Amino acid sequence: GPGSPSVLSNVIVSIEQHVDWIADCLSYLRGHDLHVIEAEEQAESDWVAHVNEVAKGTMFTAPTCNSWYLGSNIPGKPRIFMPYVAGVHTYRQKCDEIAADGYRGFVLAG
Repeated sequence: GPGSPSVLSNVIVSIEQHVDWIADCLSYLRGHDLHVIEAEEQAESDWVAHVNEVAKGTMFTAPTCNSWYLGSNIPGKPRIFMPYVAGVHTYRQKCDEIAADGYRGFVLAG
């Protein structure tokens, strides 16, 4: 999905990571009698900023690049880069760190 490396990788590998993370998250929620998980706005903003920072200077974000990756195929839409170029391994590490920290950046509720 947006903010992941899926469109820049072997999609099967990325999807497996997504499914594993979500399954582990659901197990965590059930084990803690929680039923709701929602990303905090600041965490969302921080992640989008990080995704764009690691993409800065790549061909994907060049001023001459007019690609759907940037939303430039839609007139008037702000240019923003959403795929994660740091790779599946780094993405997996970051997701695992967030989970290990009790789903830091997410609001959890019963």
